Amino acid sequence: MSSRFKTTTCGRLLKTAGLPLLLLTSQVSASSPSSFQGPSELLSNQKRYSKRDNTGSYSLNTTACGGYSVSSVDSTGNGLQAHLSLNGEPCRAFGVDYTDLLVDVEYQTQERIRVHIYDADKIEFQVPENIFPKPQSDNGLDLNQTDLVFNHQENPFAFWITRRNASDDETPIFDTRPSSKTSVDYPIEPPYGGVEKVNSSTAVPDESGGLVFEAGYLEISSFLPKDANIFGLGEVVATSGFRRNSSATVQTMWARDVGDPENQNMYGDHPIYIETRFNKNGASSSHGVFLLNSEGMDIVLRDEVIEYRPLGGSLDFYFISGPTPIKVIEQYSEISGRSLLHPYWSYGFHLCRWGYDNITQNREIVQSMKDANLPLETFWNDIDWMDTYRNFVPAPNRFEPADYKAFVDELHANNQHYIPIIDAAIGVVTNDTDVYDTFTAGDAANTYIKNPDGSNYIGKVWPGYTVFPDWFQNSTQDWWTEAFINYSQIVEFDGIWIDMNEPSSFCEGSCGSSADLNNITPPFLLPGQPGAVTLIDGTFPEGYNATLWGYSGNLTINGSLTFNSTPPNYGRPDRRSQLSRRVGQGVDVNTPAYEIHNALDKLAISTVSPNATHLNGDIQDIDVHNLFGYMEGIATFNVWNTYKPNKRPFIVSRSTFPGAGTKVAHWLGDNYSTWKYLRYVNQGVLQFQIYGIPMVGADTCGFAGNTDEELCNRWMQLAAFYPFFRNHNIKSALAQEPFRWDSVAEATRNATAIRYALLPYWYTLFYQASSVGTPPIRALFYEFDQEELLSVDAQFLVGRNVLVTGAMYPNITSVEGYLPGGDDEIWRDWYTHEVIKPTSDDGKYDFPAPLGHIPVTIRSGAIFLLHSEPGMTVYDTRESPYSILVSLDKSSEAEGYAFIDDGESFPVTDSREVHLGAAEGKVYGWTSGSYNVGQKLAQVTVLGVKTEPSTVTFNGQAITTGWTYEADLERFVVTGLQGDLNGGWELDWA
Repeated sequence: MSSRFKTTTCGRLLKTAGLPLLLLTSQVSASSPSSFQGPSELLSNQKRYSKRDNTGSYSLNTTACGGYSVSSVDSTGNGLQAHLSLNGEPCRAFGVDYTDLLVDVEYQTQERIRVHIYDADKIEFQVPENIFPKPQSDNGLDLNQTDLVFNHQENPFAFWITRRNASDDETPIFDTRPSSKTSVDYPIEPPYGGVEKVNSSTAVPDESGGLVFEAGYLEISSFLPKDANIFGLGEVVATSGFRRNSSATVQTMWARDVGDPENQNMYGDHPIYIETRFNKNGASSSHGVFLLNSEGMDIVLRDEVIEYRPLGGSLDFYFISGPTPIKVIEQYSEISGRSLLHPYWSYGFHLCRWGYDNITQNREIVQSMKDANLPLETFWNDIDWMDTYRNFVPAPNRFEPADYKAFVDELHANNQHYIPIIDAAIGVVTNDTDVYDTFTAGDAANTYIKNPDGSNYIGKVWPGYTVFPDWFQNSTQDWWTEAFINYSQIVEFDGIWIDMNEPSSFCEGSCGSSADLNNITPPFLLPGQPGAVTLIDGTFPEGYNATLWGYSGNLTINGSLTFNSTPPNYGRPDRRSQLSRRVGQGVDVNTPAYEIHNALDKLAISTVSPNATHLNGDIQDIDVHNLFGYMEGIATFNVWNTYKPNKRPFIVSRSTFPGAGTKVAHWLGDNYSTWKYLRYVNQGVLQFQIYGIPMVGADTCGFAGNTDEELCNRWMQLAAFYPFFRNHNIKSALAQEPFRWDSVAEATRNATAIRYALLPYWYTLFYQASSVGTPPIRALFYEFDQEELLSVDAQFLVGRNVLVTGAMYPNITSVEGYLPGGDDEIWRDWYTHEVIKPTSDDGKYDFPAPLGHIPVTIRSGAIFLLHSEPGMTVYDTRESPYSILVSLDKSSEAEGYAFIDDGESFPVTDSREVHLGAAEGKVYGWTSGSYNVGQKLAQVTVLGVKTEPSTVTFNGQAITTGWTYEADLERFVVTGLQGDLNGGWELDWA
């Protein structure tokens, strides 16, 4: 074994002690570009924190601030630059007021305006161009024809954005004029739990100057319509649903390690929202607002106001015109970057558990999946594979390199894949006899975050005392790449799971700076250890009584249903009470004068302290905290260019930031095995379509706590229609692999068969996301202009043509949902091909949903290219012939499209685009591109054929056998074809 992987256990056998469940997290990713040029490029030789005042004499009240006035305006190529001067005396609300500001207004495209407000000396931190490349302006743009218009007043300075063709009674889409706001002086409660805050002050009086720009605190507000329809602003598990509560919400942006809390800040930060408005004629328009700022911040939504409160930086706004939600998402992807097209195999079923302790157990699980005839595409290992939880070092005896390699080779021989977890923190060498070359090499290369005095910042994570990579250092990329390349000499992994990258630490501050590093005992007990307090033992989903029925989670025992017939209240509370500002006693960045509503109170708890430094002391962590996971994702993506330079990476990260979707996928973190959290998944998946990270899913059946048979049955079926499909749960909880219950196994086989048949459709949707930004998963109102659909997140669309209606409550056999579109649409059941119609005038329908059945409905006017024989792996599935399913609309027409390539080359080279149409008694296809599609078209099914055909031809040749017609279903099926998808073809009937 290479010395790179040697480690000693002298005094290091990890004595795991108990961790509160909120800290039990799965793994995720971040990033680091390979082109850093040093501090001059990043910061223009400025150190933002040198501007902080240490007197602490702040008013803690912005209502007396006089704002700024325009002193001059200069025209620029695509807009203007305004110089602002402070009005009157500095108000010193939460910091030192900047006296001179600049406002750059740039009409960038037909649909987008950028408004950037920053201090004239550029002392405040701005996200560097080489980390987040700024979108460029269109050359030759006609500024008199853009969708949006920038307007401003000079004293006090305020601006508003309007649609160019807006009617006189149409309100601006963003409006910072104080006169446009309603004074809101009642307190509201951000629906979060945890710490009490003090010094309540939420009013935005009519006389306020509006803009506050201080060292370490910014504030700006905009008018909103009453009961505004706001979507986005996350990452969050919102009790209000996918549509945010616009009258009582505080969304805090401060990345933290926490088990999927309700209404609190969590792993990632995305200050982007879509607003949808309906006019008096019932027609809607949508627009988007994005603030590029990496600081911690509060974004407050309350009656008729949205207010931004960042802890510094600049106000770098992008306004996008839509006018549909899909267009907003596409236009936002021009700013954040198009999402990565992931390898074809990644759309298969993934299986993981924290607690697969050795290779023998790995093999047993893989074999059990095979014995149960269950598809398994990718096997994952959580932190169990590491020696004392040290990255890149397999555990001796349990994951011996030779056996470890043999196991992964076996997966590959079966056309399956393997992904390990890698945590963000690096365990430190504890004494002179300890050998851990990953740490030593990184220390020698100066790759770690520092304390203000230049020493390594020490945290505590799974390996005990740890350091954290500094992604701003030029040397970090090479060190990170070397570590992965060395690890790949043991196992040929197929993807990377990066976790704990908020970053997470189990203590407050640089906890090991004066500690005995030999003490590597975590400050908590792991699940299953004696004395551990978790949500596992005896805890099951609502409706299952473990005291009565035992530790099995079975649906029935001795013929009796185990479900409690008195279900809990599943309402979504919208609470009001107190939004507050904590009184700051000092101005150390660890305790800023304005304390954002981080649910853990102090910013340094469970993460790197805000006063830690990057890039040899030139950056403080408070400015870049929210970038850590994003930058780790870039660095890990860059690893792939060395490891497998011509293959697409599949990297799954927990902490994300705008732009992360260009490099990584995401899972929704450490959720819970409850019905409530099953329902939360839909909104999480929909959120990340907005954020430009469409490859997203949840820990199926729940991560923390025990699932039961009914919940896991429903969850496995619903998750088969999420982009990322993985079952994963916590150590020592009830096992939940789909073979554990016969009913779950059967439900999984059925749902996965649909998913695998639809893989050409899925893959095409993600190709479109990667090329133009179109979201693969869509809320119903994205496609149907119906106001009543705005609050619907229990149903969703895969693309525009597949409606999914999950059963998300216990002990039900039907689900009420919508069949949207009114008389213009025909909906057909996926399974039976029957036409189904609303049972009420408002478009609602009771979908039959007995246990094991998930309602899937297809839209008329669609043509699907399908794999005809779903297999146990994506490879086997893809080797099968193709089939086509046509659902004719009321005009007896339909269309479809499929993108086909080898599913792995990076970048995409050879590809084929398959165009499909149906009209006037024929189905036809034509193609373009150079990729050779080897599989033949074997079958065509057409739904909506009104009369039985008398003659059938394929490419002009008569077909006398091999076709059928069923009048009651209006279904016409032709089998036994040998169609070539590399060229044109035509099926005719008359």
